[in-house]
Amino acid sequence: MPDRTAARHVPVLLERCLELLAPAVAPPGEAGERVLVDMTLGLGGHAEAFLARFPALRVVGIDRDPEALRLARERLARFGDRFTAVQAVYDEVLDVVADVVGGPVHGVLADLGVSSMQLDETERGFAYAHDAPLDMRMDPTSPRTAADVLNTYPEADLVRILRTYGEERFAARIARAVVAARPLTRTSELVSVVRSAIPAAARTTGGNPAKRTFQAVRIEVNDELGTLERALPAALECVAVGGRIVVLAYHSLEDRLVKRALARGATSSAPPGLPVEPETHRPYLRLLTRGAEQADEAERAANPRSSSVRLRAAERTRPTPDHLRTVTGRWAA
Repeated sequence: MPDRTAARHVPVLLERCLELLAPAVAPPGEAGERVLVDMTLGLGGHAEAFLARFPALRVVGIDRDPEALRLARERLARFGDRFTAVQAVYDEVLDVVADVVGGPVHGVLADLGVSSMQLDETERGFAYAHDAPLDMRMDPTSPRTAADVLNTYPEADLVRILRTYGEERFAARIARAVVAARPLTRTSELVSVVRSAIPAAARTTGGNPAKRTFQAVRIEVNDELGTLERALPAALECVAVGGRIVVLAYHSLEDRLVKRALARGATSSAPPGLPVEPETHRPYLRLLTRGAEQADEAERAANPRSSSVRLRAAERTRPTPDHLRTVTGRWAA
């Protein structure tokens, strides 16, 4: 099983992630346990590489998907107690770190979006290329499915979701067609409705015309952007001074949130014109990437999932009041 699991998941920008996090999780000449939190464990490809490369490192892996956790535990069993898997949504990272680690961690990694396993398991309804029930839940025990969204939301809300989360220019036409075709129960039905709603001239470019609709519905079902918006400041609170965070995003909505959170931490909050910048207003992050890094041509050819990746990284340079409250309140006891 571990070998088959590894074959199903090729980690994106793996060497770059290892390079960026190495100074924090395995600093030369420093002994003692270091901890990395993989906030989006998936099938454990990134986690496996970190555990193999850095023998003194401990990895805590978080995922909401129980099947992903089961497979990752099998894959990483050989590392014993150096690996801990936790079922949770990754915006709960502060609680997970407090419970499992009991103090700040040295590295955080987040590989966002839908996982390879979820796309491969056609019955879960993430892929528009395969007929399946309209599900799209990352956690199969959560109550809201894609069918619930498509069959119960008012037309205006469907328009909003398609425009905001799918950046779909034909959102109004698609939403009207969805409402007219209710009830929808299968992914093939949704693909057909989208195809019929989009002008013929627009169906010949940009791949499958349902791609943006599937993305938008999936984001709504799993509250992906809300979760990310809550998770980023929580993750930064977990990171010790000198620790690092690396985030891989796969569409502009995710990347915009990551860019904003890291830029905010890397920018002084002091009012303009002060003769001396107060310590509490100084940046608490140092950006490690210039803009967002992308996969090179060779990786894009070998691993199509890397085609849209945008990687950003930062290092914590000082504590903030929130960080100090977390350290002294949540973890001091």
